[in-house]
Amino acid sequence: MTSARGDLGPHDDQPVLWGGVALERARAGAIFIHGRGADARDILGLASEVDPGDIAFAAPDAAGHTWYPQSFLAPIEHNEPGISSGLRVIHALLEHFGGAGIPPERVLLAGFSQGACLTLEYAARHARRFGGIAGLSGGVIGPPGTPRDYPGVFDGTPVFLGCSDVDPHIPKTRVEETDQIFQRMGASVTMRLYPRMGHTVNMDELSVVGDMLKDL
Repeated sequence: MTSARGDLGPHDDQPVLWGGVALERARAGAIFIHGRGADARDILGLASEVDPGDIAFAAPDAAGHTWYPQSFLAPIEHNEPGISSGLRVIHALLEHFGGAGIPPERVLLAGFSQGACLTLEYAARHARRFGGIAGLSGGVIGPPGTPRDYPGVFDGTPVFLGCSDVDPHIPKTRVEETDQIFQRMGASVTMRLYPRMGHTVNMDELSVVGDMLKDL
């Protein structure tokens, strides 16, 4: 996968793994973004647990198993070119789905941890009607006080934000801020903060994501 601008970043030419049904037979699509230290195979394993049987899943691999080097709360420039390269990967996959006749309003964007942060930041910067957005243990990217004057509206896109209330990597306040931003931009947001859960995905979250896929 290459950058339309021609300036390759670390993730632009990384492989993409596919799961579910073939694109030409899919009712809808889903892009699943893995977390730090994991890979596409890991997140496709998660996708298989919520697959209703007629979805094409795309899972890109991050170079070196990480989308960006520092915390998502660090200054954005400290995490470049990883963030921009990762955002281009998501954009290119949406275009690939569109070329196969599956528009963004029939695509679920989902991610865990670092992948959730990248997914949510992409959605905020490119707001429109999506099939759905699921951020599992994540929030929009940048240090406290980052301007959030994103353009665009979500036009009722269903959004799920799930996270522990004591996650060591994702402050509860950033999940709440993300909820407020997406609601202000016209999304239909469900946020669930799970008491004293670790940095993981629980069965309730999987159930929600599974229902979102069925509703695409």
